[in-house]
Amino acid sequence: MAIETERKFLVKNDGFLPASVGHARIAQGYLSTDPARTVRVRIKGEKAFLTIKGASDPSGVSRGEWEYGIPVEDARELLALCGERIIDKTRYDVPVGSGQHFTVDVFYGQNEGLVLAEIELSRPEEPFERPEWLGEEVTGDPRYYNSALIACPYKQWR
Repeated sequence: MAIETERKFLVKNDGFLPASVGHARIAQGYLSTDPARTVRVRIKGEKAFLTIKGASDPSGVSRGEWEYGIPVEDARELLALCGERIIDKTRYDVPVGSGQHFTVDVFYGQNEGLVLAEIELSRPEEPFERPEWLGEEVTGDPRYYNSALIACPYKQWR
């Protein structure tokens, strides 16, 4: 089992854009949104993935994660099972510090206006650079989980 350790932040402004080294449009839907086990299908550019995530630890920083590449056509069929509950976003890759990088997600549709940055770490206490565009930390706040944003989109709670 792989353990995902990440911290999540709101983004204050578009200062991340000049530092971005790439981006991709993402469509993702959830086959299960049970907090103990989420099952997600994602199409990112020309690739597709099926991801299973376990429950988060009490801090919301770490959880088990399994991700598998799948054929894009299979992913399209699985996304159709998700109905209207699809997350649409562009993900930017933004290097910081020595070998670390943030992924910055700019959301569309019912989550328009939400911009989140995540950094994956090797351990919860690993230090990292905090760029000026990085805002409030929302790690562990379940409202910002993608699986929660399909049930209660950002536009409904702003």
